[in-house]
Amino acid sequence: MSKPNVLFILADDERFDTIHALGNDQIQTPNLDRLAAMGTAFTHAHIPGGTSGAVCMPSRAMINSGKTLFHLYGAGEQIPQSHVTMGECFRKNGYHTIGIGKWHNGVESFARSFSDGDNIFFGGMWDHWNVPVNSYHPDGKYENHINYVPDFQHCNHPMDMIAERISAGVHSTDLFTDCAVDFLNRRKGEEQPFFLYMALLAPHDPRTMPERFRKMYDPDQIRLPENFRDNHPFDIGINPKIGEDRDENLAAYPRTESEIRRHIADYYGMISHIDYNIGKLLEALEKNGQLENTIIVYTGDNGLAVGQHGLMGKQSLYDHSVRVPLMIAGKGVKENARTSDYVYLLDIYPTLCEMCGIPIPESVEGKSFLPALKGEKCNNREDLYFAYTHLIRAVKDRRYKLLEYKLHPEETQLFDLEQDPLELNNLANHPDYQEIRARLKARMLEYRAEWENNSENQYTDLYWE
Repeated sequence: MSKPNVLFILADDERFDTIHALGNDQIQTPNLDRLAAMGTAFTHAHIPGGTSGAVCMPSRAMINSGKTLFHLYGAGEQIPQSHVTMGECFRKNGYHTIGIGKWHNGVESFARSFSDGDNIFFGGMWDHWNVPVNSYHPDGKYENHINYVPDFQHCNHPMDMIAERISAGVHSTDLFTDCAVDFLNRRKGEEQPFFLYMALLAPHDPRTMPERFRKMYDPDQIRLPENFRDNHPFDIGINPKIGEDRDENLAAYPRTESEIRRHIADYYGMISHIDYNIGKLLEALEKNGQLENTIIVYTGDNGLAVGQHGLMGKQSLYDHSVRVPLMIAGKGVKENARTSDYVYLLDIYPTLCEMCGIPIPESVEGKSFLPALKGEKCNNREDLYFAYTHLIRAVKDRRYKLLEYKLHPEETQLFDLEQDPLELNNLANHPDYQEIRARLKARMLEYRAEWENNSENQYTDLYWE
């Protein structure tokens, strides 16, 4: 086989510090630990933030288009044809492209990305035990709609969903993984390389999972993060009481230690359930003789607070919300390696192109980090830019991070990430740090010129007015 296969696994809402082998001694992830040993783990992989409260939508659009945040169409609800998708690129270069699971970026872009697939979910979040899915349609038409009532206890107005069936009582992680395993088994012995994209709904809430995984973690034994707070100290611009951010309504105000421990225990249970299914995928690749010639990517689309800084969701620019796990294994990748190089998830696309000998489309803005996978230093990104809608902007270099808030400019934050990785000690008004603050502010404005100026994205200029 002239080109390697690619298995791309995307978790939903998984934070960077949720894998045992990468430093979390509270969680059980033996198969993800194995994957970390097989390849290279990025300890500082990031998303650039989001232009929607549903951060996963722009995040997945950036992953699949290689575009930066403000060069997306809207908040990523569609990927325009001028943005060559990752699946489309591999498909045009001789790959059998297979799409399974969540696709949050429009029917048309899915249709041109994949030549095969199944159990396709065109939506954001759902009840994990009753996911409405579609079979693959070669003509690209997904026209069957079903009615549903999102909150039947308080509303009797039905909405419609693109779907053909519901696999009642089958957890989404099992549903998608078993489908992927079936594809791997059926492809045994085929010459054409595959690009299999499996996008999960977990560990996104509602945090429910098979009972054996729920019982794996006792909330009373969970350690609270040191940056746990019962509330955020100021309003960052979201008002959960009027439905602007449902994530923050998942726990009562003020947050209590017992409730946050329960949320963390459930979060870990869902990730251990994912880990169990990663084992099934690795077993299928091994059994079919495909493991050595398959590049495996495992990552998450955004982080999650779960009680840190008094927040529950991902609608902030703290590291717990913008840092994600990223592990890559395969031929030529340094094994059992860790790198602290700064990367965005939109950099994965051009990296995979280089690994597979495929030309990088001109529309891709990501930067390949292939040297890092070989154990070499990769200095593509010495600092990073972040944005959340029109409300927050941030920039970080290798040591410091500056955050600004549109509604409360007096609450500007500056953190020394080396001494204060949990972002607790605000140095923004300390006289000894004004030069650093000014330097990072200047860099923020340079990023604004590069990413936001002359962009037609609706969220671009609202912050800077």
